[in-house]
Amino acid sequence: MTKLESFDNYLSDDGPAALVLKQPLMPVDGEDGILFPATYAEGKGFAGGYNIDEVRGQKVALIDSVGSQANRIEPMFIQEEYRHLVPQVVITAGDKQVNLLEAGHRAGDAIIRSSSLHDEIQAAFKSVLKGDAMPLAKIAPTSLVFGVWDSRDTQAKLPRVIASSIRAYNVHKLTRSAVYTPPINYASIDVFTEEDKQKAEGDEKNPLSKWGYVNALASGSHGGVIAEGGVLRTATLGLAAVRLIHGGMNKTETLKLRRYILGLSLVAFTYHASNYLRQGCMLVVNPNKQSEFTEMPFTGVPQPCSITHEIALRYATVAADAFVVGKSKTVPFDKEKAKKEVKGEVGGKVKGKKGKKTAEASAEEGTDDV
Repeated sequence: MTKLESFDNYLSDDGPAALVLKQPLMPVDGEDGILFPATYAEGKGFAGGYNIDEVRGQKVALIDSVGSQANRIEPMFIQEEYRHLVPQVVITAGDKQVNLLEAGHRAGDAIIRSSSLHDEIQAAFKSVLKGDAMPLAKIAPTSLVFGVWDSRDTQAKLPRVIASSIRAYNVHKLTRSAVYTPPINYASIDVFTEEDKQKAEGDEKNPLSKWGYVNALASGSHGGVIAEGGVLRTATLGLAAVRLIHGGMNKTETLKLRRYILGLSLVAFTYHASNYLRQGCMLVVNPNKQSEFTEMPFTGVPQPCSITHEIALRYATVAADAFVVGKSKTVPFDKEKAKKEVKGEVGGKVKGKKGKKTAEASAEEGTDDV
């Protein structure tokens, strides 16, 4: 059994700054395979599409963002093997049930704010502002692992302990085209006229195109990339960030809390998330390149790290028992509360510049890539 004190060196002020994982990946069909990066909507001078930057003369494509990676990993705690580590908070809305672990904004998500837990979660965020993250850890501990921003109410903000992203290097962008031909000429059987058909072809907003009754052309659309410089997942577990978490002024409670969050973080950090990111983007570990898993001290000289997922899980279980995991609960979504909040009558309307929210900021908090 892993002892509770096993990783206390990570929690000491002179401990390592972070754990760092550099994991070479490749498309499932080989290093020279085509993979499809995430696509993003246009905005602020960005034309939309793939997020490709030029770095030192080579093009680097963002395959999966920090927010997207967090949203892929966090639901692992719903699985039977890990669910004992965190409270299972489920919100019911009509015939749908949503586990808080699946909500993109975590404890700051509208679905919990407009539920019967509104007052409790608001009080927990206010406690964070006063230097006590214990109440939040009893309701939504993974918000301390993957980060949370209560941007629509208290403005409490906790940084991510775990940050992971995937990028492809020295990429060559490809395009693709497609043609759809209906199985019959609907104009020839008087569903519409030949003139209507000619007007509709090439106009995707035309109802005949929209409903698939005429030829449809798609030219020069996104065709993926070839990553000549390889694909790399880079992940960090900020031990220095864990050491900033407090359980009020009580040192004993603070240590319990930090051990608990460290345990959850180690389990998530060593977890193998799904290989499937999106259509055309299934990645596996590249067997031809060596992964690097290191402890990074403040001296900047990395040391090898040998923590396995099994070790992390045993430690997290012991730490969770000592912390006493918060109670699981199922609560109703309050439709009327949501309506009132939208009208600014309850909860989270913060006046002034701090209260302004944009779609871009909302996405940055943790929604998934396309």
